[in-house]
Amino acid sequence: MEYMSCAEAAGKWGISERRVQKLCEGNRISGVSKFGSMWLIPKNAKKPIDGRTKKGKELRHE
Repeated sequence: MEYMSCAEAAGKWGISERRVQKLCEGNRISGVSKFGSMWLIPKNAKKPIDGRTKKGKELRHE
């Protein structure tokens, strides 16, 4: 399986690297694992729905 870093995921998804780290910490990205202090995110992982927005809240409750 191929992995990407938080920085790569942030660029791919258009969000900050810190936000990607928080998503990893909260187990919001499927298949993520931690190797030392680095998060390994599968290359085919999809960006999680942002539950902080109105649209995200609606999608999470469906």
